[in-house]
This record gives sequence, structure tokens and C-alpha cells, in this order.
Amino acid sequence: MKQRILGFDLARALAVFGMVIVNFKIVMHANASENMAWLKIVNIIDGRASALFVILAGVGLSLLTRQSRLSGDLQSLAVERKALFKRAGFLFVLGLLYIEIWPADILHYYGMYILIGALCLLLASHYILALIVLLLIISTLLFVMFNYNTAWNWQTLAYADLWSIKGFIRNLIFNGFHPILPWLGFLLLGMVIGRQNLGHVAVRERLFLLGVFAAVLAELIVLLLPYARLMDMPPAYEVFFSTQPMPPLPVYFIGAAGSATVIITLCVALGEKYGKKAWLMPFVYTGQLALTFYLAHVILGMGLLESLGLLEKQSLAFSVTSALLFCAFAVVFASYWRKFYRLGPLEGLLRKVSA
Repeated sequence: MKQRILGFDLARALAVFGMVIVNFKIVMHANASENMAWLKIVNIIDGRASALFVILAGVGLSLLTRQSRLSGDLQSLAVERKALFKRAGFLFVLGLLYIEIWPADILHYYGMYILIGALCLLLASHYILALIVLLLIISTLLFVMFNYNTAWNWQTLAYADLWSIKGFIRNLIFNGFHPILPWLGFLLLGMVIGRQNLGHVAVRERLFLLGVFAAVLAELIVLLLPYARLMDMPPAYEVFFSTQPMPPLPVYFIGAAGSATVIITLCVALGEKYGKKAWLMPFVYTGQLALTFYLAHVILGMGLLESLGLLEKQSLAFSVTSALLFCAFAVVFASYWRKFYRLGPLEGLLRKVSA
């Protein structure tokens, strides 16, 4: 179990690194006219790092409640579920406060995912997978039936009526940065993955191959777009061939879920093979402080650049370099912090709140 956790923490660190790179690029309005290849690489990370982050939360739910679920101890499960409800509420409120600083916040959505995931703990895995498919169907139908662009200013990424009841619910469920439909599916997928014995090589290899298949399938669907155009497909339907996270349609979900599964299985394999090697542990520690660094990369990282007048209209090279410097700082800080404390600053607060 300790080796499994090492792998999951390592994957969480990669998720944080990916989100930092993407978010620095977005806030700086970075462009790469001098090298479009690098822009494509960063765009591939967009949406996939966040998906990995949410899937790992689902894995955590399954690991946290594993003993009580398998033993059928409903009393212990009720206690764990209550703690998860508290954790979800804390993250939801923290995210709402964070929106004022970072409008693309994921934490308040994250809180809702955990709340709903806690209610699904006793569902069999095949029912959870069916629920994921249902979420994709419903979210796609909503996209067809309603205007996804409602309230959005895509130039500034501002959401006009976020703080009205109607606008907040619309943003939370349908067309926000990480709406419940279908992003909840990532957490549910993580719950299924967390129930598998990834310490068993055969299980890990099977999940790895499924992840590769899903990721490749999504890219193959994208390659079909020129042929669909030749068949006089209306331009409005081209979005269904996109792997971009907004709107989060099935092709994006399949590709992001596949790539996340590949990363998780590889990280677990690394954790098993190299254990607590000195070169690996700083990255593991970084993953254990993921929540702290998620807030810090905006408050401290972007805050410092803003104070220096370097936050907007920068090149892609500058934004990626700045993001990587923050990631390096995170690794160093995490290594130092873990010498004295078992939990990160915000992770410790979250533990106290949910106790």
C-alpha cells in the first residue's frame, strides 16, 4: 500500500506541474508565433492535468474507505463519509473565496465532486462506469439543447452572471471551467481505478493498455474531421471532434481519461520499482502538498510576476520558464517542509476541518 501511495503522489505532482504550466500560459496570454510546435504541446496539457488531478481524488476516495467498504462495516463507512462531506464543504467554500483571485478555480467544483462521490461509495464498479456514460450523454444533450456560450466573454474569460443564482448553477453544472456535467465522471473513474490492485503487474498493464487505447481513440476521432467536412457536415458540429476541455465533450473526456490512466499506472510502476530513492521522494512530497501549491502558484507565483509587471502579454517561452521555476521551487519547498511536518499547510488544515 505504501508503494501504491508513492505512485499516486508522484502522479499528483505531475498534475500540479501541468496545471501550473497551463495556468501561467493562460494568464499571460502567451503566444508562440515563433514556435507553434511548443504551443501545441502546451495545448495538449490543457485540461488533461486537471482531469488527472480529479481522477486522483477519486482514487483517494476509494483508498480512504477501502477497509470499511470491503468489510461491510457501515458504521465506519458512515464516519468516513461524514468526514468527506466536511472536506467537500471546506473545499467548496475555499474555492468560492479563491474565485476572486483566480476565476478558473477548480476547488469549488472539486468539493461538489467529492460530495457526490461520497454518496456513491457503495455502488458496484460497473454501476459507476454506467453512471459515467450517463453523465457524458446528459452533458452532450445539454450542449446540443442550450447555448454553451451563455454569459461567457471568451476574450477575457469573464463570466457575466456568475454570482446570480441562475448563473452560478449554470456555471457549476453546465458551462463553467470544470462543470459537474461531465467532470464528475473523472472522479468516478478514479474511484473505479482506486478499487483495482495496481500493485499487481497484470492489473496495471491492463489498465495501461486501456488508457493507451482511449487516448489513441480520441486522437483518431480528431483525424476524421477532414473527412466529415468532405461529407458536408455543418461547421457547428466540428466541436464534437475536439479534444479541448471547453466544451468538455465525449472525445475530450475519453482522451483525458486515457492519458491520465496511462500516467497513473506508470507512476505506480515507478513507485514500486524505485521505492524511496532520494531522487524520487522530492516529487512524491510535492504531490503530497498539491493543494498548497495549487493556491500558491497563483497567490505567490503569479503575484510576484504581477508585482514585477511581468504577468501579461508574455511569450510562451517566458510563461513556461516561469512555470517551471515555480515547479522547481515547489519541489525544493516540499522536500524541506516534509523534514518537519507530515502534512502541507493547507492539507493539515483540511485534515483538521474534516476530523
